[in-house]
Amino acid sequence: MQTNFSAAQLADPHVAESETILRKCVHCGFCTATCPTYVTLGNELDSPRGRIYLIKDMLENGRPADKEIVTHIDRCLSCLACMTTCPSGVNYMHLVDHARAHIEETYRRPLPDRLTRAMLALVLPYPSRFRAALKLAKLGRPFAGLFESTPALKPLGAMLRLAPKTVPKASPMASPGTHAGQGATKRGRIAILTGCAQSVLDPAINDTTIALLTRLGVEVVVPQGEVCCGALVHHMGREEAALASARRNVDAWTRAIEQGGLDAIVITASGCGTTIKDYGFMLRLDPAYADKAARVSALAKDITEYLAVLDLPEPVRKPGTVVAYHSACSMQHGQKITRQPKELLIKAGFIVREPREGHLCCGSAGTYNILQSEISAKLRDRKVKNIEATGAEIVATGNIGCITQIASAAKLPVVHTVKLLDWAYGGPKPEGIADDSEVLAAE
Repeated sequence: MQTNFSAAQLADPHVAESETILRKCVHCGFCTATCPTYVTLGNELDSPRGRIYLIKDMLENGRPADKEIVTHIDRCLSCLACMTTCPSGVNYMHLVDHARAHIEETYRRPLPDRLTRAMLALVLPYPSRFRAALKLAKLGRPFAGLFESTPALKPLGAMLRLAPKTVPKASPMASPGTHAGQGATKRGRIAILTGCAQSVLDPAINDTTIALLTRLGVEVVVPQGEVCCGALVHHMGREEAALASARRNVDAWTRAIEQGGLDAIVITASGCGTTIKDYGFMLRLDPAYADKAARVSALAKDITEYLAVLDLPEPVRKPGTVVAYHSACSMQHGQKITRQPKELLIKAGFIVREPREGHLCCGSAGTYNILQSEISAKLRDRKVKNIEATGAEIVATGNIGCITQIASAAKLPVVHTVKLLDWAYGGPKPEGIADDSEVLAAE
């Protein structure tokens, strides 16, 4: 793609980076076939190629964002399926991130939109606030339909629909500390991201991860000072808030590295993993953090990535359960992890089936199912239909957003992949599935 940025514009490193990305695009349109919003809406401007043209025009002319650009950029899920499909290596993720930051700086949204986004940014990244909000949602749930019938209040209705009826208690295992590996041989030392929304919606995911890893002889550190990874505000264009979170986490994990070394920083929410693996890029212009952030990004591993290199023993039981594996977009497109989760499940004795159109997003995408609830619901229903067609007994996935989204419409139980693996290797049976497993060894 030909660009016409001035020398003054290219002096801005963010613009220079975007110009490099734009020049790689060859207009081939392969991205349109795998873009969920284009497949759903059929509008060229709601495809990656269309958005690239809009972003190029906005940045090249140095003008503020307008309503049309904001509408189409807001509809982007950041699923990154376009990056998997692109034959030219266009880094759409970094381009749309820059566009969102530019929108945040130059466009004044309508008041209801501003208030909704501010509320999400002030609540979701903070576990105590989020837990309190979910408890209050019980009072508002009867009014969800009323909110949904008023355009400006639709996001509130979507939030109430998604809010669970019960909120698990906070886990003591999320407190800073060290969990020693069992057995005579120490097999590794890792830090685990406790996270924000996941630690409230399903704290058992990290508890299970810690139990499984320590049973395998791995020491698990929960660092002091860790906060939300920053993905939620990053995808809303609130770059300063995202970078502040990144710096705090880099500091926390750097201390853990200095106090005993780390083999990996294990992440159990793939949406967080995609962002943390990008810390090196996000903080590349910060001389105080660039090197430390790059080291953190290099250590970041999804739990399935880490387990895949552990040389696992034979499972304690062979479940034989038929599992539909849903690969989160942040897993398959953001982190390019496609093989390890399925291979681990198969080795653990599960029968794995992959739904049709597995490359398409379920519609969760961070806060997307709140801010773009209508498109999100269409994608969710399409995903659930494909999952249920597999004839599986349970759905496994590696991202809390996908779990919440799919479970809101599916008849099957939806669990994190690590819970199934823990069950096969001696842990408790996940809720919602029959235990017809064959015990292979004494626990």
